[in-house]
Amino acid sequence: MAKSNKIYLDYAASFSANPSSIHSFGVDAKKKLARARKEVAGVLGGRSEEIIFTSGGTESNNLAIQGAALAWRGKGFPHIITTNIEHPSVLETFKLLDKRKLAQISIVSVEKNGIVDPKKIKKEIKKNTILVSVMYANNEIGTIQPIREIAKEIRHWNKQNLFSYVLFHTDAVQAVNYLDLNMERLGVDLLSFSGSKIEGAGKVGVLCKKKSVLLSKIFGGGDQEMGLRPGTENLPEILKFSKALQFTQKVKEKETKRLTKLRDYFFAKLFNLKNKNQNFRAGLAGVGDPENRGPEKISDFYFSINGDLKNRLPNNVNITFPNIPSDLLVIELSARGIMCSSKSACKSGDGKASYVIKAINKNISEEDGSLRFSLGRDTTKKDIDYTIKALSEILTKLKKWYD
Repeated sequence: MAKSNKIYLDYAASFSANPSSIHSFGVDAKKKLARARKEVAGVLGGRSEEIIFTSGGTESNNLAIQGAALAWRGKGFPHIITTNIEHPSVLETFKLLDKRKLAQISIVSVEKNGIVDPKKIKKEIKKNTILVSVMYANNEIGTIQPIREIAKEIRHWNKQNLFSYVLFHTDAVQAVNYLDLNMERLGVDLLSFSGSKIEGAGKVGVLCKKKSVLLSKIFGGGDQEMGLRPGTENLPEILKFSKALQFTQKVKEKETKRLTKLRDYFFAKLFNLKNKNQNFRAGLAGVGDPENRGPEKISDFYFSINGDLKNRLPNNVNITFPNIPSDLLVIELSARGIMCSSKSACKSGDGKASYVIKAINKNISEEDGSLRFSLGRDTTKKDIDYTIKALSEILTKLKKWYD
């Protein structure tokens, strides 16, 4: 047999080369993993040794939150802070820690425009507070939180309280395609995101933690990923993820501008939506006025936009139609080839109104339907026009039913 041929007899370690193996295949895999880690760190303005690869955003959020709380064991009873519109992987993890008496929690309510007041975050900080977790951008209503301002309030607290240090974590899963991810500029200690929102990315999550941050691993196993994430790294998916992330950074500015125009066009078409057979018109009341978010009834159907119009993701349009079930609207749109959602996919099957929408609109009922339209790289102006036309036809049909 020629010396150039190689026989792989390490299938018990991994079907493909395991980065932890010391044979030549393993060494090559380790180099590729190190390169991907360095590339991801470069996007976040961090170091390679600060990048932890996980299975997705949910695991990354859990590792950040539970890891921080568990690392505090033996030092007292930790207190952690979040908001009431976080992704379930954050909000439910907070509640789990509270239920298991592993941490005291504070959940800060956002304002009516879906944005949290940094001063309210600071007001909740106590001597035993160890972590604040606020999502960068909301997955349902697209509102962008004032991360830098919150970081400033936390830094101010830390400077005044030398014997305690509050960590700041942000869930950046929805922000990865459009917003700045540099941790130094954001002022965060922990940042999590995943490939689930990046076109062409692998099924991988990332938690970037500053070197000085102490975390405990949340499940047992090997010493992979700085000893914090046991299990053989999914190298093929990590490499795919890193490549897609690099491309996303190249097109981010151009794509953000394009989608912002499309999103605003969507809003404009909604505002002027009319149907001569129905005398239908949609009105936006309270725009720019957080204290007056209620929809204005102009005809038999009306709607309101959820979340701040200015400080929101460029690809997000979220609206509520009172007294029309979300599922009905989603199914009617799907029948016309338009795919949208009523709320977070993680909560789509619970049959309840979105807790995020309830957080900004206390008067919403289970019968009120919310729709989330998420624009992407393939979305065109023609798609928006078709969607508006279809929505008008659906509402015309529903008016006959309601009459």
